[in-house]
Amino acid sequence: MSIKNTPTLQHLAVQSLVRNQALAISALKTMPINLFPTLFKEAFDGRHMELLKAMVAAWPFSRLPVGALMKTRDVEALQAVLDGLDLLLSQKVRPRRWNLQVLDLRNVHQDFWDIWTGTQEETYSTETGSEEQVGRALPRYALRWRLKVVTDLSFRFHLEDHQTCLLQWAQQRKGSVQLCCLKMTICAFPVEIIKEVLDIFQPHYIEELALFTNKVLHFLGHLGSCLGRMRNLHKFHLTHIYLNTDRVVNTLKDTEEKCTIRFLSQFSKLKCLQHFSVNGVYFSSDHMKQLFRCLKTPLESLCITLRQLSQSDLKYLSQCQRLCHLKHLNLNGVDLSELCPTDLRVLLENVADTLQNLELMNCRMKDSQLNALLPALSKCSQLTRANFYDNDLSMAVLKDLLQSMANLSKLTVELYPAPLECYDPQGYILVEKFTQVCPELLDILTAQRQTKNIALATRICLECCRRCVYDMESRLCWCWQ
Repeated sequence: MSIKNTPTLQHLAVQSLVRNQALAISALKTMPINLFPTLFKEAFDGRHMELLKAMVAAWPFSRLPVGALMKTRDVEALQAVLDGLDLLLSQKVRPRRWNLQVLDLRNVHQDFWDIWTGTQEETYSTETGSEEQVGRALPRYALRWRLKVVTDLSFRFHLEDHQTCLLQWAQQRKGSVQLCCLKMTICAFPVEIIKEVLDIFQPHYIEELALFTNKVLHFLGHLGSCLGRMRNLHKFHLTHIYLNTDRVVNTLKDTEEKCTIRFLSQFSKLKCLQHFSVNGVYFSSDHMKQLFRCLKTPLESLCITLRQLSQSDLKYLSQCQRLCHLKHLNLNGVDLSELCPTDLRVLLENVADTLQNLELMNCRMKDSQLNALLPALSKCSQLTRANFYDNDLSMAVLKDLLQSMANLSKLTVELYPAPLECYDPQGYILVEKFTQVCPELLDILTAQRQTKNIALATRICLECCRRCVYDMESRLCWCWQ
């Protein structure tokens, strides 16, 4: 055996303790704290549940990031960890070395385990300033109020065993443990269970929310009452929600309209909202107007994809003061072919000083529409990525677009469609024609940027067919799907 592969004394000690759980449990009170992470990971990986339970109750650090160890949904291990918390909470006298404030069930803080188990050589502390202050301010008898359980929850179609285990445990301990769900995803899930979940995990802790549902009326009727209480929500994603107020049954129409208005009005209470995304969602023009009027804080990113926008919708977007500081604008899949580009140009002008990422893929824009946007695009000085794939542009207009974009010094990724002249009447790419125009288009960017001493973007690509793009710098064609 080489010296390099010789086990360390710490490793040998941990292995000895794992083989004798009773000895390990009895030694926890006096064990050096630097052994805890390695021993805990060994106990977790080796499924030594009694040792795991005892170590949770004796954990000497302020945070226990156990979620990073749960590579699979291990109900038995989760139950052992929760039993350890129960053991801790049941003690009337605070243990001398007890310091646990946060049990983190999210898949984060992997660096904690890497460092303590020797994968990394840096020092690491689980303390944070706020947690240290809270710990010092609370008296010894305030044990129950110090413990926080943090998790992310994804509900898809039905409750899974590990979710049932956690929710049942949390339901019974609402008064003694602070339960925080930071990121919640709800996909076609029974509304009745979601009501119970939102009663367990207080809505004001949720920072990211994603909704995928087709039971709009029932769902929004309840969610409208708690959305406004999500005062820390900064990311909100809606997918495939269809709100139609033109139903033939008047009572249903009136009920859905009331639920929709109630739901949209809650946006005025979301004072931390920075990222808003709607994907395949239908809102009437009146609903869109109400939604953007209710926004109270400037958005950092807006994503509206795979839906039809009306001219009125674009007008509301261009007039909304909360969109004047956007860094990311995504309109992929929005059909703009029949719309006047004036309102979109105004929107781009409003965000010209802040916009970093612009996605206009598959918008079916024509020459006249893109030409109208060129003056606004040339002013977007902070732009780092621009995507114009799958738009119907001629060679002449594409050259104008490249010349406008060539003045933007911060661009790192530029994605352009192949010119219409490179397609046959059936819509197939003419490869020989395409390869001829690529160098000519690249020369436009190269010449103009060299003149102004601006570096070429890291990636400049032309869409040469539905599945491939041509990298103009490397002169290579490669699949992008």
